[in-house]
Amino acid sequence: MTEAADTPEDEKPKGGIGRILLPLGLVVIMAGGGFASTYLGFWSPMGLLAKKEDVPAEATLPSTEFVDIPQIVLTLAGPKSRILIMTVKIETDQKHRAEIEHLIPRVLDSFNSFLAGVDATAFEKRGILDIVRDELATRAVFVLGKDAFTDILITEFRIQ
Repeated sequence: MTEAADTPEDEKPKGGIGRILLPLGLVVIMAGGGFASTYLGFWSPMGLLAKKEDVPAEATLPSTEFVDIPQIVLTLAGPKSRILIMTVKIETDQKHRAEIEHLIPRVLDSFNSFLAGVDATAFEKRGILDIVRDELATRAVFVLGKDAFTDILITEFRIQ
């Protein structure tokens, strides 16, 4: 009977230091992940505490308007008689629509003066439509101002 009651002293419970390092390691990894996610800007602890602002429905849905510019018909300079036909729309909001409609003659003049100065061989190059759109947007900024319109849309571009 005494043999059953005796426990050997060599058999102690295992994992004394392992039981401490595992939770400590998990805490360090989680803290590092939390720091990295806030440092990279995925979330902000102050954002959780900040008061939520209610945004009115009107502010989130801007009303987009399209102002038609009269069709541009331009004879291209060069040995061949070719005609450029182009239709443009200006994307804006309701607040600036009347101002843009009032200044259409100036916008049309600036567009025509730019297009008349382009070499006829340039219209055969690849990517010319993007270049023309950017240049027309630059001219529209000079006439209308930066805040008056959102984009220039070319709806028709033909060379005959």
